[in-house]
Amino acid sequence: MTIRTILVDDEKLAIQGLQLRLEPFEDVEIIATCQNGREAIRAIKTEKPDLVFLDIQMPGFDGFSVVQGVMEIDPPLFVFVTAFQEHAIRAFEANAVNYLMKPVDEDKLADTIERVRQRLAEKKSTEEAEKLKSVLSEVAPEAAEELAAEDAETASRYEKLINVKDRGQIFRVETDTIEHIEAAGDYMCIYTGDNSLILRETMKDLERRLDPRKFQRVHRSTIVNLDQVRQVKPHTNGECFLVLDSGAEVKVSRSYRDVVARFVH
Repeated sequence: MTIRTILVDDEKLAIQGLQLRLEPFEDVEIIATCQNGREAIRAIKTEKPDLVFLDIQMPGFDGFSVVQGVMEIDPPLFVFVTAFQEHAIRAFEANAVNYLMKPVDEDKLADTIERVRQRLAEKKSTEEAEKLKSVLSEVAPEAAEELAAEDAETASRYEKLINVKDRGQIFRVETDTIEHIEAAGDYMCIYTGDNSLILRETMKDLERRLDPRKFQRVHRSTIVNLDQVRQVKPHTNGECFLVLDSGAEVKVSRSYRDVVARFVH
């Protein structure tokens, strides 16, 4: 799959440097370059690229304004490229695939392109599934109903309620209300935002009972309900924090960084 790409930077040398660094990636096709935000918005709406490398500080419309300016269309993936570290948090909040510092490090660029490939593959897979369901509903309604039934069966495989015996009482906890779960030996601390309960069970066994489309491990001892995440805060050494609806912060270790990609589509 070819990754149709636009480069946006008000400095010609920066664009040329990034072009050179992208040459080894045979699936990356640069279809346009832009030197200001207005030009970038027009190009994105016209060319409909898969990926945009976007400088943040530009005269007139900055990088964040460009992102806002194309939200009415199906937006591409964005990678912010800048010389200023203080923009990192806003870059994550703006749903960037990654945040690269100038001058761009080749290893970090390679890691970014791999993330882009994964994200585009996931997006294509989802789109193809939706197209298939749409076609089936028209030409083979019985098959479409069967497919919908399979989806429902998959969802029903996981528990909606968990019984937790804690302090001599049994609590029935709806899994949708669980914010995160932390392991402490053979015990699990279940947090629901306004309450916490202790469950005697291993992390592995509890994971089997929860829907993996919603509950994901972000640390060797922590599971998070992805629906409860409201913000991603970058940290040092490739780690970050997830801010949950209650305001609690949960650390994402480097080995689980791919989980963060779910928030930057």
